[in-house]
Amino acid sequence: MQQPDPGPPPSSPPPGFGPPPQPYVPAPPGPPPYAPPQAPAGPEFLAVDRRNAVVVDGAGVSFENHGMNLELTWPEIRSVHYKANGNVLVVGVVHVDGRFFECAVDAKRGDRLREWFGQLAGVLGYYRPMG
Repeated sequence: MQQPDPGPPPSSPPPGFGPPPQPYVPAPPGPPPYAPPQAPAGPEFLAVDRRNAVVVDGAGVSFENHGMNLELTWPEIRSVHYKANGNVLVVGVVHVDGRFFECAVDAKRGDRLREWFGQLAGVLGYYRPMG
């Protein structure tokens, strides 16, 4: 009687299977999965009261008005205007599509309002210099 063919020697992997596994080598560390965008370094302006806030920085202009938030980036902004209404700072932004947004922040005191005017003028001059 004839012996059946034993097949390949036991030291080689069965057909259809790849080479023996290699030892585990961890991948080099990569960037974190999410890094929030950072505004470019530069001056910032912040005016807040109990209900509202205005922020002007390297990213653009942000309003918080009674809990509602609006963020406009510099490429979206045609112009920024501000005025006093008593002791209230009123900041308005004209969007490039013509829409107008406004936020009012109560300074409570005239000296604080004058301080905000000076700071706001400097920050806007930095990001949007007059030609």
